[in-house]
Amino acid sequence: MPSLISSALPTKQTAIVAEGAGKLSLRHDAPVPTLGPNVAMVKTAAVAINPVDAKMLDYSPVPGAIHGYDFAGTIVALGDGTPAYLKVGDRVAGTVHGMNPSLPDVGAFAEYVAAPGDLLLQIPDWMSFEEASSIGLSLFTAGLGLFQELKVPSSTTEPYAPRPDDEYDFGPEFVLVAGGATATGTRAIQLLKLAGLRPIATCSPSNFELVRSFGAEEVFDYHTADCAAEIKTYTRNTLAYAFDCVAMADTMQLCYAAMGRAGGRYVTLEPFRHAIASTRPTIKPSWLLALTIFGLKVNLEGEYKREASPEDRKFGETFTLEMQKLLNKGTLAIHPVQVRSGGWEGVLNGVDFIRKETMSGQKLVYSV
Repeated sequence: MPSLISSALPTKQTAIVAEGAGKLSLRHDAPVPTLGPNVAMVKTAAVAINPVDAKMLDYSPVPGAIHGYDFAGTIVALGDGTPAYLKVGDRVAGTVHGMNPSLPDVGAFAEYVAAPGDLLLQIPDWMSFEEASSIGLSLFTAGLGLFQELKVPSSTTEPYAPRPDDEYDFGPEFVLVAGGATATGTRAIQLLKLAGLRPIATCSPSNFELVRSFGAEEVFDYHTADCAAEIKTYTRNTLAYAFDCVAMADTMQLCYAAMGRAGGRYVTLEPFRHAIASTRPTIKPSWLLALTIFGLKVNLEGEYKREASPEDRKFGETFTLEMQKLLNKGTLAIHPVQVRSGGWEGVLNGVDFIRKETMSGQKLVYSV
């Protein structure tokens, strides 16, 4: 039977709902989502704003659907089949597919969030709701990007180890993270470091120390004309893995120019430019959509539409357990957050702010 903190959940709630392209509204009569199988109902305490919140609202709005991806809060109810380690009253953080045409009542920007129980992270005592709310989407994006798409040759549970009997083992692989100061970038760098690899990154000089603090071995200024050449020199023309967290034409061009003579893999967060890809056939490009982590069909338009991926869902379950262990040990560092006031009205302003400005080295968070 479902487990509840009280006899019943409310049927209506305050939530931020899409009205149309680029337009959100604050409603106080939005429906509370259903407590289905493997669903944990979370009373929201803080939410984080991602660039995708503005992007999807502008380009693929779902009128009437609750928006938002990243949240943290307290479990108030558990549906059948949720993991046994979750309890009502647990402080948790995670991500959901906000403004989902298939599940319009589920979104992070709401008093109550219905989240998959086995993709939730329990928040350690030393971490605030505000810090925890910044984890979800960027962590899953980094995990999927590195271990599912880029297929780096190790993991956080099986890090690289020297093979003394192999004369062709030249040591840990370099992995380039373009956009190392983004929330996904810092997560990727730390995961690579934990996997025993050699993360290098590009970012603005003002964020060099931040990126190094997450484990980057070397950092390069992407503004300089010879950035790619510097990376090639540093990696001795052997770079075979590039993870592009900026996903612009110029960052793809930079990554391609920095890759070693043998080619390799390039993964980004948006559809890649085929014209650039055609310049180096020995590099295999791909792009990921983190929403596949839920194992459901992604009903978006055009190239963003994806069939259900049971493989990504299974990865998500395993990855969540691995990341929980790191959180419990205090190993998983937190990307810097900028906490703003204003509650739900503030969140509305935050989405508009992200549309107009680029956050550098910080993630925008609101207590609600």
